[in-house]
Amino acid sequence: MTPPASTGKCTGAGAGEVEEPLLPEFSGGGHGASVSGAVFNVSTSIIGAGIMSIPAAMRVLGVLPALLLIATVAALSDASVEFMLRYTGWDSGPPSYAGIMGDAFGRAGAKALNVCIAFTTTGTLVVYLIIIGDVLSGSAGAGDEHAGVLQELFGAQWWTARELVILVTAIVVLLPLVLRRRVDSLKFTSAVSILLAVVFVFINLGIAVYALFTGTAKMPRMLPDFSRLSSPFELFTAVPIVVVAFTFHFNVHPIRTELSKTSDMKAAVRISLVLCAAIYAAVGFFGFLLFGDATMADVLANFDRSSGAGVPQALNDAARLSYALHLVLVFPLLHFSLRVNVDELLFPGRRPLATDTRRFVALTAVLMAVLYALAIAIPSIWTLFEYSGSTFAVCISLIFPGAIVLRDAHGIAKTKDKALAATMIALAVITSSIAIASNVMSSISGKVEGGHAAGR
Repeated sequence: MTPPASTGKCTGAGAGEVEEPLLPEFSGGGHGASVSGAVFNVSTSIIGAGIMSIPAAMRVLGVLPALLLIATVAALSDASVEFMLRYTGWDSGPPSYAGIMGDAFGRAGAKALNVCIAFTTTGTLVVYLIIIGDVLSGSAGAGDEHAGVLQELFGAQWWTARELVILVTAIVVLLPLVLRRRVDSLKFTSAVSILLAVVFVFINLGIAVYALFTGTAKMPRMLPDFSRLSSPFELFTAVPIVVVAFTFHFNVHPIRTELSKTSDMKAAVRISLVLCAAIYAAVGFFGFLLFGDATMADVLANFDRSSGAGVPQALNDAARLSYALHLVLVFPLLHFSLRVNVDELLFPGRRPLATDTRRFVALTAVLMAVLYALAIAIPSIWTLFEYSGSTFAVCISLIFPGAIVLRDAHGIAKTKDKALAATMIALAVITSSIAIASNVMSSISGKVEGGHAAGR
């Protein structure tokens, strides 16, 4: 298939250098969204539940390897998005990740992507609801009990029960947000969510400084402590956590489509990756500095317990509430991707979802009901979250973009592009296989390393 005439452009200074189809300035009927709005939406797509596991990943790896891993995954994410954008425009349909997968591998490739995105976003959104319930109402089980903010303030009341708290949050707060039909309409909530993530970083900084002055801070290790690991391969269990933290690729095309100039998407992605990598590094370092080897997979549990740091409870509550509100504002953006992909799986070939009010509302209501039911039925899904990072998330962020380049259905990939794509796939497969094997062995032996079982 050749690209439409409107999408093919020459690159470079010479007139004969036709390396790739550039993106049309107003592809898909852009709505005039700005670069800053795209940065907010991309950053919101990146920063989610993964941020609270970064301190635990730093505990496993040590500060320097963890920072190197964050930078490496961010760089690979930038490369994979660049691959995706390069192949956008060759497919005759609306620009989408599924479209370029279908163009390269047919309907089976598009469906495989839809399934991966549906599972990844479903798991992530259920995690969001569980965290919101834990923060507001508290959690109990497996020796990991802590009271929520509402229970701390008002005691155990019928209206502070987590089932009711999550239900009210889902209906009163989340439902009006997920019923928005355009991604760009969420740019203001996305901006507030990024602000809250920054607030969370500064609260971490404040708590860490307080702990330093009171002498309760733990000196963070720069390198791994192999004496705490049953095997060096357990270091690889931190890789899927960071991969999940940078999985945002399914929102690239919806955000790009609404830009005034779609060619600005590369810049928006790179700005967002630098911003989010800095936030991850700061949260990971301050969390590890404060809690040391007691850092749990859910660092919010540490804020509740304070791990003997003597931190005022007001600061702990501020950290938990700012993070919970951040997740509330991130929720609709991920739900947008979940809804679109489920619609493509269940109703292929139908008219666009946003133009079919009955289908849009019905699918939104069903998905919200399923997410709520899973959040109530499953007290903790950290095991699923870890395995999804080694499977579905790594496929979305690394393996599928690399495979598109290696398939090179239109002959536009350079030798260095194919070498980078092959390297991405090899690293993803090797590290994910080792991480899965290590998780399985840890589950069998009952060990608790890297914040696995006890931190859930």
